[in-house]
Parts: sequence; structure tokens; C-alpha cells
Amino acid sequence: MQFTVNGEQRSLDPSATRLDQVIQQLGHHPRLVVVEYNGLILTPELWEAQQVQDGDNLEIVTIVGGGS
Repeated sequence: MQFTVNGEQRSLDPSATRLDQVIQQLGHHPRLVVVEYNGLILTPELWEAQQVQDGDNLEIVTIVGGGS
């Protein structure tokens, strides 16, 4: 399956049919990312129900902690 992830074309295992599976395949920790799926920001509670399709667009932003 082909996706655009953060502006780059990516091929993923076609067995990943849900958004939560795709995020896991990409190696992201679910508690540390914000996901925009085809222009909509989806909360993690919706990832399991969101079916993904060839050609979808994902923007994934990683939360980075820090401080002084």
C-alpha cells in the first residue's frame, strides 16, 4: 500500500488496514505523536476505527519533551 507520510511516498505492508497499525509499522509510539489523516487531526481513540486506503496522506508530528 502506498501512502504519503510527511510529504514523502512510503510503501507499507498491506496487512495494516487501520491507522493504529500504520502508525505502529512506521515505528511511532502512539502517546508521542499527533496524527493528521487526510487533513483531519484524529485523536488516538479514533485510530483503531479509521480504515486506511492506498493514496492516503498522513502528517505525523512527534512530541518532544525538554526543558532546563
